[in-house]
Amino acid sequence: MLNFEQSQSFRSWFVRIVKEQLARGPTPRWSQKDCAGLVRFGVYEALKPHDHKWLRANGISNQEFPPEVNLASDQQVLLNSWKQVDSKTRLPFAPAIGIIQENSQFVSKDLNQARPGDLLFFDQGEDQHLMIWTGTYVAYHTGSQSKKDSGLRAVSPGQLMNWKDTRWQPRSENPNFIGIYRLSFLSY
Repeated sequence: MLNFEQSQSFRSWFVRIVKEQLARGPTPRWSQKDCAGLVRFGVYEALKPHDHKWLRANGISNQEFPPEVNLASDQQVLLNSWKQVDSKTRLPFAPAIGIIQENSQFVSKDLNQARPGDLLFFDQGEDQHLMIWTGTYVAYHTGSQSKKDSGLRAVSPGQLMNWKDTRWQPRSENPNFIGIYRLSFLSY
């Protein structure tokens, strides 16, 4: 588990990385372009050291940066592994349902309780979907892309609450909205 300061740094880097993907388009280093892939990519990149080489590889130049997360040796397991549904193994990949069931904690069904970097989880039967709360808007990947459309989206809470297809509204009365989740390794 990350301590309070590490958790704050992680949240800042995670949101920053997601916002960079939205602003610049998906980096070629992000290979699994879907909603869970955006979460996995953001988590892995937020936990890494952000040295000059990393900044150059990500196209991020001289801007103000959050403090480093600075993982301790016993926290290094977070760099490339997710608990699997069997709870016994860890692998570099977890689908949306695995991220929620084994790697996150339920917070609330009230969007006002979300902190930057928390996840919104929707269950549509056979399909599950994750969105990321950035503190000002909700970011997500549609799961598909084309040459003209990266699949990345950012919507305001108001837009999402009034979404035409009510299955995607983050409202407590919506049975498809399972709730706000927080990554388990965060201490706050």
